[in-house]
Amino acid sequence: MDKTLITFLFLIYIALLLPSPSTSQNTFNCSRATFYGSPNCPPSYRGACGYGELGREIYGSDVAAAHRLYRGGAGCGACYQVRCANPELCSADGVDVVITDFGIGDDTDFILSARAYAKLAQPYLAARLMAYGVLDIEYRRIACKYPGYNMMIKIKENSNYPSYLAIIIIYRAGQKDIIDIEIWQEDCKAWRKMRKPYGDVWDMENPPRGVPLTLRCLIDGVDGQKWVLLDAAIPSDWQAGAAYDASLQLD
Repeated sequence: MDKTLITFLFLIYIALLLPSPSTSQNTFNCSRATFYGSPNCPPSYRGACGYGELGREIYGSDVAAAHRLYRGGAGCGACYQVRCANPELCSADGVDVVITDFGIGDDTDFILSARAYAKLAQPYLAARLMAYGVLDIEYRRIACKYPGYNMMIKIKENSNYPSYLAIIIIYRAGQKDIIDIEIWQEDCKAWRKMRKPYGDVWDMENPPRGVPLTLRCLIDGVDGQKWVLLDAAIPSDWQAGAAYDASLQLD
């Protein structure tokens, strides 16, 4: 066999062995979706992620509960493009949603808010689409977008100054998960781990007192893991229910 042909075939073989350059950002996965509530009468909301009423209102109320994508709470705050497959009823782009709750439907990965579910439809066809109840859909993870917002640290209402601190980091842009949070203990010159009791909530008994709190977050994304420093992000006199600007974004 001609050496040039052998070399050509060898290069093709190597190319086939190499991983595809496509990522989860541009690959759709097949699943099913249903909805809760109604477009005109949204339900009261608590949510397994710990966002409280914000979990119903954030992202323009285009929110969803997830099953497998909840990932023990690591999936809270992740954004997805969801679209259904019926071209007669469904829009081509579907809807972008953020995960704020855990839920198990009829073999579904998403339980969408009624508002988000209606956006799957072409104009004026939402009522017909919602009559189906459960739809075959496809989805992909996308970067969250919060124009005009920095990431913020929300102090949970059950926090008790100064002995118990529980937080949620909200308005996280980009396509990254927070998998660890630590607080700097100045008197010990060491980082102390926060606990993750449920959902997207991080807490600590007896946090440092009398000084602004510096945090660092371990971020996991398509480009790997890295620590992000939030210097003096929480004031020394923090208050339960308050939200503090982290002065940066993750995207």
